[in-house]
Amino acid sequence: MLTDSRERPKREPNSSRILIAVSGIPGSGKTTLAAAVVARLNELEDTDLAACIPMDGYHLPRAQLAAMSDPETAIHRRGAAFTFDGQAFYQLVQALREPLTPETPTIYAPSFDHSIKDPVVNDIPISPRSKVVIFEGLYLSLNREPWSLASALMNESWFIEVDRDIARGRLIKRHVAAGIVPDAAAAEHRIDTTDWLNADDIMENRLIVQELVPGS
Repeated sequence: MLTDSRERPKREPNSSRILIAVSGIPGSGKTTLAAAVVARLNELEDTDLAACIPMDGYHLPRAQLAAMSDPETAIHRRGAAFTFDGQAFYQLVQALREPLTPETPTIYAPSFDHSIKDPVVNDIPISPRSKVVIFEGLYLSLNREPWSLASALMNESWFIEVDRDIARGRLIKRHVAAGIVPDAAAAEHRIDTTDWLNADDIMENRLIVQELVPGS
């Protein structure tokens, strides 16, 4: 997997980027895998060959969730597919799919600031020198537009398979550490009423992927 990610840009035209999507249920290790692959590729090539784009920057702002017809549910279910700006993500993928030319500018993606619990626009630069872009997020293999449209533009899609008990343990620690909930009991409730609903949606509506990655 890593070897192919390193060698493939050399086989592709200089005008083409390699776009790879890493998806999985909550707590599967998407961020860890994507960041590790990007870091290793850049270390091996001693360049900024690869860039990592988390889907978290496409969370809808809290103000937009609060303006929905059922704001209480929207805010509680933050992390569900409908609480992301999938169209904006699709537009980013379209822009990165365009052929590279000497005039290609740096493209910017949003990040997510956990201290303010909202996205930060134009915070992640994607240099024209970055020929491998690895996206990571819950819905990158979801068989529903616009996520499926973005998936169709990827060179490869990877899906991490993980035991739910392992994922649950990670989510409990993450939710408490991020201040989303006050304690482990509240984290358990959030997992059962939000994260596992999202996980079921992901598993029941997953597109075919090129790589199934064992989680641990």
